[in-house]
Amino acid sequence: MKKLIALFAVSTLASTSAVAGIALSGAASVSYDDNGDSPSATSYDADLSFVGTAGGTTVTIGMDVDTTAAITGVDMATKIGPMTIAADMHNATEDNNNDGDGDYRAQQNDTGVTVSLDAPIGDATVGLDNSGNVTVSGTFSGVTVSHTVKNGADKTTGSASIAGMDITIGNDAGASTWTLGTTVSGVALTLSSGNDVTATFGLTGNTMTISHFGADALTAATAIQTNGLYATDAKYSAAAANAYTTVAISRSLTSGATLSATYKDSDDSLTLKAAVAF
Repeated sequence: MKKLIALFAVSTLASTSAVAGIALSGAASVSYDDNGDSPSATSYDADLSFVGTAGGTTVTIGMDVDTTAAITGVDMATKIGPMTIAADMHNATEDNNNDGDGDYRAQQNDTGVTVSLDAPIGDATVGLDNSGNVTVSGTFSGVTVSHTVKNGADKTTGSASIAGMDITIGNDAGASTWTLGTTVSGVALTLSSGNDVTATFGLTGNTMTISHFGADALTAATAIQTNGLYATDAKYSAAAANAYTTVAISRSLTSGATLSATYKDSDDSLTLKAAVAF
């Protein structure tokens, strides 16, 4: 099957003679954080996205340009008859540090190819990637469901809108999560299984968002396998975190930028941010 996927990818590249159109978009921001009792800090972020389209084939390239011009993603998607081919061609460099963030112990390979087939089973789509994972997804009676069959780590997600409420439920290798979202009297409310609550509403031309993030328990590191080695996707432990609340007020300016101020009660910090998207 891997050879078949590779053949499709090569055929697609060989048949593309030129990019007919390129769309450029991006975003940039600068933030000042007083960090409460700690020294203040200023941070910057700027990103660009290039989307090239030729017929039914799309190539998307992402770049982080606030320090150096670094590629953050390269993806290609195309269709051949009833099949959709998606290729992730960029292997991102992630942190592999034992610093309490739950990082992977070793560099992960993010590249891959997925071939999906629009199966004549209602609105279902069946996909197969080059790791051998099989995904079945579709919308049935208003409920969107996706199930991925992996070796010992099946993943299922489901979402639906019922009586004005958006519901999402997921199970990843036995770990269940859920999210509820609705709007009451102009206030957008979101509640998740991690005891996170967010309320967003308009306030005299501004937008106010109040968020409470529940405490996170310590997540143990991946155990050593019976052969005395770690699995290739092994992770370090993730430190416990206390609950905290943030209050953010943002306003869209006539200049096209958005100005926001965010207060975080865990360290009494205030962050001012100016951002623009184009």
